[in-house]
Amino acid sequence: MEGNVFNIQRYSIDDGPGIRTTVFLKGCPMRCKWCSNPESLSSEPQLLFRFTSCKKCGDCTQVCKANAITFDPEKGPLFDRDKCTVCGKCARECIYEAIKITGEAMDVDKVWKAIRKDLLYFEESGGGVTCSGGEILMQPDFVAEIFKRCRENGVHTCADTAGGGTEDAMAKILEYADLVYFDLKCLDDVRLKELTGMNSKSVVNNFKKVCESGKPIVVRVPLVPEQNNDADCIKEIATFVKSNAPNTTVHIMPYHRYGENKYESIGMTYPLTGLRENTEEELELARKIFEAEGLTVEVK
Repeated sequence: MEGNVFNIQRYSIDDGPGIRTTVFLKGCPMRCKWCSNPESLSSEPQLLFRFTSCKKCGDCTQVCKANAITFDPEKGPLFDRDKCTVCGKCARECIYEAIKITGEAMDVDKVWKAIRKDLLYFEESGGGVTCSGGEILMQPDFVAEIFKRCRENGVHTCADTAGGGTEDAMAKILEYADLVYFDLKCLDDVRLKELTGMNSKSVVNNFKKVCESGKPIVVRVPLVPEQNNDADCIKEIATFVKSNAPNTTVHIMPYHRYGENKYESIGMTYPLTGLRENTEEELELARKIFEAEGLTVEVK
């Protein structure tokens, strides 16, 4: 069995308890305006160009058989992504690693080979493996097989999802997941579709399915100025969580622009250019709303 992976991040400390290895999967049905991993959206491999690493040698233009790369002495290589076949020849030619192909078909054995390097860290820190994305519900069989391999070897597993998939997909992953990190961005159907391109039905149903399973769940709420940080939106999420998972912990995730440069590197335009970060008052308001429902809150 193979899945499409765009990164395996070792020594991760933000994706679950302890020191973890996070397997990032490619493909997501949502189009969140603030996404910090735009290379995860498409399920297909993509060419990624780090302009800050480019030395403008022009070698990449010599190997492109599709004539998808032209060279500007000042700007360096210019990519015609409509012509690009993502063959990877330019990436292999670039000795400065300014060009890479993001997205690789990997089988469970190959993923496990990367994971097992960190078994000692897991044991000493109480860590484990997290599958993230993208949206892991788009590759449920692959995730389930990774988690099954982890369970067979005594490794803790965490499923990081925004509920963007079917309940059957969620059930497959839940069978072997020890913990679920669940993103809730908004629950109003019209507004969620505006923010992410997706309706709330699958999100709500999958959240309830996790709760019914009895698996521990941590709710993560990305708080984005002018998008979902108003009191009404936060209150709706808080009430929903209280009704379905009253003993859970809520992580408020302040907006950041860490992934903004990635958009240009894969030929996309960042939708929220110039958007400010959260104020301390906004973060405190969100905290108080969740705490008013009796929920444990952490601002990450």
